Amino acid sequence: MTTKIAYTMACLLGAGMIFLGARFFFAPEAAIAGFGIQYNAGGDYSFHYIKGIRDIFSGILLCAFVLLNQRQAVSITLLAGTIIPVNDMLVVLSKPYNGVMQAMPHIIAILICALFGLLLLITKPNQKTF
Repeated sequence: MTTKIAYTMACLLGAGMIFLGARFFFAPEAAIAGFGIQYNAGGDYSFHYIKGIRDIFSGILLCAFVLLNQRQAVSITLLAGTIIPVNDMLVVLSKPYNGVMQAMPHIIAILICALFGLLLLITKPNQKTF
């Protein structure tokens, strides 16, 4: 049961990353505002596309590991991937116009990655996940 919940959360997190990455392609100004920083692209969305493709790749990778039932790979990806929202949170909080509310999505991502990554790492695997 624990594995199913952790896998479901990991897959939802991966799907969310794919969504957020796609948002940087299709609505770059809204995506950057939702990220928690102000950025005047002046019509050049190169940064947004670079960020977007990395999020899409990370989401696909996480979902693929879940679908292939690669428990250790999901766990390690979640735990190592925690560095991304930690860094994002620090960037957001370094801006004088931001506070904890703007960092909250990143804090939640840190907690989800760490909790479910550890959960998959320390619980005993069962034969049939899905």
